Amino acid sequence: MSDKKIEIAGVEYGSRLLVGTGKYKSMEETREAIVTSGAEIVTVAIRRTNIGQNADEPNLLDYVSPDEFTMLPNTAGCYTAEDAIRTCRLARELLDGHSLVKLEVLGDQKTLYPNVVETLKAAEVLIKEDFQVMVYTSDDPIIAKDLEDMGCVSVMPLAAPIGSGLGIRNPYNIRMILEDAKVPIIVDAGVGTASDAAIAMELGCDGVLMNTAIAAAQDPILMASAMKKAIEAGREAYLAGRMPRKLYASASSPIDGTFF
Repeated sequence: MSDKKIEIAGVEYGSRLLVGTGKYKSMEETREAIVTSGAEIVTVAIRRTNIGQNADEPNLLDYVSPDEFTMLPNTAGCYTAEDAIRTCRLARELLDGHSLVKLEVLGDQKTLYPNVVETLKAAEVLIKEDFQVMVYTSDDPIIAKDLEDMGCVSVMPLAAPIGSGLGIRNPYNIRMILEDAKVPIIVDAGVGTASDAAIAMELGCDGVLMNTAIAAAQDPILMASAMKKAIEAGREAYLAGRMPRKLYASASSPIDGTFF
């Protein structure tokens, strides 16, 4: 079965893997990992990464150029709608009117779980200001649909808490989100290794965003390569359609649809 490219805010991308730029040992390693991953969309934490606002510090854009990649400024580190909105406005100024942003408003420093109430507030304002909002949220299907209906160009439910590496903890909710979605659903946060990424894609997700899973690996470059392959394999498996699960080799005891 042939596959079409993922489309976000009217732009098609060949890669369904989105990657972050934080936590690497150096800018050189950051670039090498991103190139190896094959990602075309790269997230940048505006509050933590210099993209020109600090003239005396290394500039990420000297290593990861907007001419090569679609930059996705995000609001990591924001705990209120007001802070997130302000950060997106700064990103637009620094990136010459760039409107595609990843909105995340966190609830607390321990879990980094999304504050859904503040996220909804921020999304409403940003959409009115003509930002194209990709939004990090919980795996609540009702909230995911609300964010889509508001006008977010992509909804990004967590697989598990940011940086936890626990993998997809609730595949049933992800499936429910996917059933009614009219925009790309991209799993964001919680992926720890290649099998986690493959499972997300096998569920039917349109893509996966990750940072720590690659940057915190013992060999980030090799992990970036593994993640690229996992995304591709998981997508192909989803399109191919897996065989029914059966308790025995015969078809007498089907358990299709059961997650292990």
